[in-house]
Amino acid sequence: MTLLDTSVPTVTIGAGAPSPEDVVAVARRDAHLLIDPAALEGMAGSRGVIEALAADPQPHYGVSTGFGALATTFIDGDRRRQLQLSLVRSHAAGAGPEVEREVVRALTMLRLSTLLTGRTGARPVVAETYAAMLNAGITPIVHEYGSLGCSGDLAPLAHVALAATGEGPVRDGHGIAMGAANALACAGIEPLVLEEKEGLAVINGTDGMLGQLLLALADLDLMVTTADVTAGMSIEALLGTDAPFAADLQALRPHPGIGASAHNLTRILDGSGIVASHRGPDCTRVQDAYSLRCAPQVGGAVRDTIAHARLVASRELAAAVDNPVVTPDGRVESNGSFHGAPVAYVLDFLAIAVADLASMAERRIDRLLDPARNHGLPPFLAHEVGVDSGLMIAQYTAAGIVSELKRLASPASVDSIPSSAMQEDHVSMGWHAARKLRTSIDGLSRVLGIELLAASRAQALRAPLEPSPATEAAAMLVSQSAGPGPDRFVAPELEAAASAVRDGHVLAAVEHRIGRLSHT
Repeated sequence: MTLLDTSVPTVTIGAGAPSPEDVVAVARRDAHLLIDPAALEGMAGSRGVIEALAADPQPHYGVSTGFGALATTFIDGDRRRQLQLSLVRSHAAGAGPEVEREVVRALTMLRLSTLLTGRTGARPVVAETYAAMLNAGITPIVHEYGSLGCSGDLAPLAHVALAATGEGPVRDGHGIAMGAANALACAGIEPLVLEEKEGLAVINGTDGMLGQLLLALADLDLMVTTADVTAGMSIEALLGTDAPFAADLQALRPHPGIGASAHNLTRILDGSGIVASHRGPDCTRVQDAYSLRCAPQVGGAVRDTIAHARLVASRELAAAVDNPVVTPDGRVESNGSFHGAPVAYVLDFLAIAVADLASMAERRIDRLLDPARNHGLPPFLAHEVGVDSGLMIAQYTAAGIVSELKRLASPASVDSIPSSAMQEDHVSMGWHAARKLRTSIDGLSRVLGIELLAASRAQALRAPLEPSPATEAAAMLVSQSAGPGPDRFVAPELEAAASAVRDGHVLAAVEHRIGRLSHT
């Protein structure tokens, strides 16, 4: 699959843990889902354990009792369907703006994946209904607020479950808002009637925060390598040197991410006439500023942070998160797997890394615009200094975004607030960590877009010196807007540059020219 591949894949689910790529394909590319028949057989087997407990006159949590602080209340058999539906209705209590379609699809697929482990005790029809909704493009409307990241992402998952029963609002495959009953009928899907334990099975997971982590990792794989490109462009335009990126120097501090980033910079700057122009003995500068010379140290540390987050995500993908769970030997046991701490911590960690990567890029933007530090370029890269302001305010925009990213780097996972009459007295806030990371990644794409514009304009002002093939390929994407000239309406140019970063066009252009760079 190429970076900009637009084909619609098919994903088989239930035969082991799904891959991150499968989740992203379903979330973003509407991949068609097929369920492994063996997984449905496993579900049917564990369902027999739940049905035996349902017939037992002794209370069993989630099967014949209330939930949370009401776990000691026994529910008679003729009221248990109502119990399950009431659970879903009451927990579908989200508020605020509508959550993005890709997030809802990701969390729905991840809940489906857990159902197919057979550890939740749900019937096969529950999994089949979820798969059918995803394949029909039906997206339940989920809201920004409601999850505390403990007992899972309860409210977001409850909105999905409610839609599966034919209640609540959804969007169909064309994005049109309608009632769930209408959408299911149009798609030929029978509304789900939840039996014992199934209300818990469909809402008790970390799927919302995990889905957003997987989407963030896909974005950051692109962003951190694109940051190597924009850093290389700035280093070149500021008459910096590629000498510190030599492999033997990086081997003295053997962090894998740093080595990969330094290797990328060496390749990106290879063949640069601008760099070659000051490589000889006449160059009196001993060392570049940190934002140039230490680009691999920051970019590399971000890569290693991503690697750690990816390891946590892989473990979570292999998990069966529910409470209680049906064990392989037929026991039904309460547990705390729904607590989102493992995912919440890495979401917060990534927000710190994103803020620092953007911060270093902003320092290079400022340097490109400052005549005291940009080695002969006009102030603010303006066409007619005094009449034109050039990219002065674009740097303000970058600085404002970076300031916001620093605020968003404050961890959500250190904040806990008790709920459910103190039964749930410690929560992870992982959903909130995921939501702010999405905002941070958007901000990073905008800062990198501004660096792309500024470095491209500065590079052009170095003519007749020739850029490297790699940086030239990136600059050509914005050459019409980034080229020197009188001031013009700059906001659309900033948006177009950010889109080129976000959509992968910058990286694709560079890799088309020089081959694949090192990714995370």
